[in-house]
Amino acid sequence: MVNCNMVNYPVGDFLIKLKNASMADKHDLVVDKTNLIKAVAMSLKKVNYLDEVKEEKGKILVKLTYRNKKPVLINLKLVSKPGLRIYKSVDELEKFRSPSILILSTPKGVLTIREAIKQRTSGEVIAQVW
Repeated sequence: MVNCNMVNYPVGDFLIKLKNASMADKHDLVVDKTNLIKAVAMSLKKVNYLDEVKEEKGKILVKLTYRNKKPVLINLKLVSKPGLRIYKSVDELEKFRSPSILILSTPKGVLTIREAIKQRTSGEVIAQVW
């Protein structure tokens, strides 16, 4: 029996599902739990793109933030992919000027660009969120 639910890049799959849910005006999303997905969801919650992140029986329940009946998360772009990882140093992060937020995987955990600059750490850029 072949398991068709295998995902090559779970965090990328989670972020694309989040973007699709936002575009379809869905309020909730349920995904399989991994430590990286949970850390990314908690980072997005800190910057108010998500209202709630709950853990239940190996799944993560995510509630998107809405203001004036519109989702706060408008767009999302995967930066690193399994075939091409993108890393940024602290100096490169400080030069980054954009209204969007970068989500980074660093030695100190999953951080937003502001937290990474504050802690003077670099890492892999997972996604860019507007």
